[in-house]
Amino acid sequence: MTNAPQMSRAQIRIDRNLPLASQPDKGHNRWHPDIPPALRIAPGSFVELETLDAVDGQIKPGTTASDLAVDLNRAHPLTGPGHVDGSEPGDLLAVHIERIVTATSAFTAILPGFGYLRDLFLTPFLVHWDLTGGYATSKDLPGVRIPGAPFMGVMGVAPSHQLMQRIVTREAELASRGGFVLPPDPAAAVPAEAAIATRALRTIAPHENGGNFDIKQLVAGSTLYLPVYVPGALFSVGDTHFAQGDGETCGTAIETSSTFVAKLELLKGEATRRNQIDPSFAYTAQASPERRFYVTTGICVRKDGHNESEDLNVACRNALLNMINYVADWRGYSREQAYALTSVAVNLRVSQVVDVPNLVVSAFLPLDIFES
Repeated sequence: MTNAPQMSRAQIRIDRNLPLASQPDKGHNRWHPDIPPALRIAPGSFVELETLDAVDGQIKPGTTASDLAVDLNRAHPLTGPGHVDGSEPGDLLAVHIERIVTATSAFTAILPGFGYLRDLFLTPFLVHWDLTGGYATSKDLPGVRIPGAPFMGVMGVAPSHQLMQRIVTREAELASRGGFVLPPDPAAAVPAEAAIATRALRTIAPHENGGNFDIKQLVAGSTLYLPVYVPGALFSVGDTHFAQGDGETCGTAIETSSTFVAKLELLKGEATRRNQIDPSFAYTAQASPERRFYVTTGICVRKDGHNESEDLNVACRNALLNMINYVADWRGYSREQAYALTSVAVNLRVSQVVDVPNLVVSAFLPLDIFES
């Protein structure tokens, strides 16, 4: 791998004591093709981008669950966008992730109304983490030591006007069918100009341009490939996770801020040639000592006894609820503590999709995270 410190790079510095709205020339929290670039990047060069945490500094080390009040309109302050010189629609932007250096503190929060089990967990809950020596520990979730594997929850490029309108239209139709959708909303938008804020996409959902896909394998050494939709690509990044379980079930991982270093390579015409409209990535699994897991499973039978057919959502909920029950009983944790633990350490895997009507989802709990 190329040694990044020996290379010239484009940089953005962030004041982490200030919200994004106080430094709007450094970033944005909406997706829109008309957001002006914060820097220019030569293809093949490195970028070094400092980021804020996922909720824009609203949760501080002294915040308690009782005063937990997060405005999700401020979610995902992104650093950028960066204009990649020479990039055009139809190109593919390769983001070679070199290094992610996190802060020394972090949090995991259960926010009522948000998260996979939002219908069951209605009470705010907060874990403050200390990030030291490559591990996360917390007095709010005692007895566990979570190994760090930092990655960025959000990386993406700007959508074109046409793509943005298609997304808004299809999500409005989904909302009309009762889907959980966060439509454009100018409240707390950065930039605040009405022409952008009233039409721009929220950052909660991922789309074809990338965004909030929370893929834990996008660590240093991985490469993300993003189809380019607008001239300049307009690449942005944010939402640092020190560690996360596959699924990010309670809605937050071990959330922190970071400095992100990557090399941006432009693959001319490759998105068109490959007919690629969605992001992809290359990842090398790291060798590790033998690990033991406790695993719960779920099938497509609701808790009231009603059997669904080939329903991965029901199977996933059952596997997760079974794990929460197990951890709460085994470790003596509250259900909120157990739910938070699943979000940062438990990996949800689809075990089979062929044995109809009951598909199987398994929830893997690594046992080496426990101190005793």
